[in-house]
Amino acid sequence: MDPLWAFVAGVWWIAPTIVGAGALGWFGLRGQRTAGARRLEVDAAGHDVRAARQALTQRRADVAVAHAEVMRVQAERSARGGSDRDLASARHALQNARQNVKSANAALLARRASLRAARVSMPHVGADPSEYPLAKVMDAHNRVLARWMEYETDPAKLIAFPAMSDGRSPLMADFLREQSQAQWLRPASASVRMTPADFAAYRDAVRRLERAFDAAEREVRGEPERPGIPFVSGAWIDTAQDLLAGAQRAVAWSAETMSKVRRPNPPA
Repeated sequence: MDPLWAFVAGVWWIAPTIVGAGALGWFGLRGQRTAGARRLEVDAAGHDVRAARQALTQRRADVAVAHAEVMRVQAERSARGGSDRDLASARHALQNARQNVKSANAALLARRASLRAARVSMPHVGADPSEYPLAKVMDAHNRVLARWMEYETDPAKLIAFPAMSDGRSPLMADFLREQSQAQWLRPASASVRMTPADFAAYRDAVRRLERAFDAAEREVRGEPERPGIPFVSGAWIDTAQDLLAGAQRAVAWSAETMSKVRRPNPPA
């Protein structure tokens, strides 16, 4: 027998094994990617919780440093007759540090609530890919861009609200800056694999973009601000947005689940 054919006859069984192993590996990898895409919001929420916990630890350390500075200034004032201005400044810094701890603690609570909401609203196995977290964020991004383009392409809106096309407007400048950031973080498609940190950055950029566009639209349309609402910092706005988004996801998931439970079985 030809040596080549003798070799083939001796190892022919290896080829199906290799093909089968390759197929199993491919399906396993695809399943892992699908599971990762479904739980991307959960993983990103977990990343947010860890980051918020680290921020709270840092803020508490800042309080300790500020308190030590107050004690130092008080001791120096007693020994050398320091000025009251230095002591007042140190106490003010301590007060700000304590306020930052409260803000960081509220942010951590909000992130934990978002994590719980993300867990209960995670798309089920076999769900439509359009329901996956990344696809939803990209859809929200597209909706903002569609609203913006209406002011750029609709002649009536272009005449009625020219400020929406004026990049010199402070609010529109904020919107354009947020759009540039969101576009830079946006993946090529909803099927691209993203790390939880990258997804969280893109998701937060889209949220800021939505707020910036809403603010610009209210301004050009002359809609008055609601009375009785005090100014709040960006950190508190982000915290409130996280709580609201988490609550909305949990409510939507609960409503969908209840509708499925109450749906009658089809007749046989």
